[in-house]
Amino acid sequence: MAQFSEGLWGQASMPLRGSEPSSTALDLDAMTVSSPCRLPPVHVARDRVLRTVVGLRPFRPSGFVVRTEKLDDTLVVHNYGHGGAGVSLSWGTAQLALQAACQDSQNPAAVLGCGAVGLATARLLQEAGFKVTIYASNVPPETTSDAAGGAWAPFLVADPEKADQQFNRQLLLAAKYSYDRYTKMIGGRWGVRWMKSYSISRSGFDEAGPAGRDNMFRSMRQGFRDLKPSEHPFDTNCAVRQVDTLLIEPPIYLQSMMDEFLEASGQIVRTLLSDRAAIVQLPQKLVFNCTGLGAKQLFNDSELVPARGQLTFLQPQPEVQYAVSHDELYMLPRSEGIALGGTYELGNTSLIPSSDSMRRILARHKAFFDNYRHAVC
Repeated sequence: MAQFSEGLWGQASMPLRGSEPSSTALDLDAMTVSSPCRLPPVHVARDRVLRTVVGLRPFRPSGFVVRTEKLDDTLVVHNYGHGGAGVSLSWGTAQLALQAACQDSQNPAAVLGCGAVGLATARLLQEAGFKVTIYASNVPPETTSDAAGGAWAPFLVADPEKADQQFNRQLLLAAKYSYDRYTKMIGGRWGVRWMKSYSISRSGFDEAGPAGRDNMFRSMRQGFRDLKPSEHPFDTNCAVRQVDTLLIEPPIYLQSMMDEFLEASGQIVRTLLSDRAAIVQLPQKLVFNCTGLGAKQLFNDSELVPARGQLTFLQPQPEVQYAVSHDELYMLPRSEGIALGGTYELGNTSLIPSSDSMRRILARHKAFFDNYRHAVC
């Protein structure tokens, strides 16, 4: 069942663009950590902060929407509301959306939105033979997806009390398709790489939860194992689980996706479609709605609610090549800096970073990394 999370692999990061990975990022792809016991700690300090940014996740308690709707002579295929899993699930829900459309590829198609979901949908349409135009008010590096952490983990997808069995089946199908797609995109061009990740819990793990043995995504959690205190530098009173995670760096990935879309004769029209009448007036009569939070106003989806996340970037540490979730916080090493996150505010629409939240995140992360036990591990 879809869950919230005890190990918060969120999707809140910073909108930087980079069409090509740096040489440092390429070198890091080949690096491995010889032993979990030798993990280098992150140096958390106020004078190492590069920036703090905010992202709004498009959350729906009952889960994402993939369905069709007829507007006059236009068929709209909805594909939105992914919560904190837009990047993680983008390829899978795009595949579900194409299956729902069942249209002749000789007809042109429109995609509304140019984030991870919109770009994946557009690329699958192109691969199926469609001529595709993207209509969007924002494009990378301005989209919500640019404010994504990028660790592959379907997080904050639905309220477990609201998601039914049919949705969970869709979720699992989407997760599997996306996971398989990303494993074929590993490399510097796409900014996708494998990384060791560690979940830390003081109270033990919910075995049906995100880090649990019985989690629905268990088959996509390679290298899963519990670590003994002698195998890691963390607090000996904590349970520690290790897994191999896919890390997708949005600044690199989204720019490469957009470049590939344009190279395949795709077109992007910068515009704001304010209502359904504007959609009906589009020349394309097959339209994929990948507008995320925009669907709240555009299609009157009252269930959509923003889930605000804040992320602070520290100066890069090339030696840090692992991810950690602890105490409802997370750390992701990106090529442009160390990402520290762990906030979740339903209904908060402010894009202004909170200095109080930043101080709390820094303080808690600092206490965690300062407590590494390398001398006795």
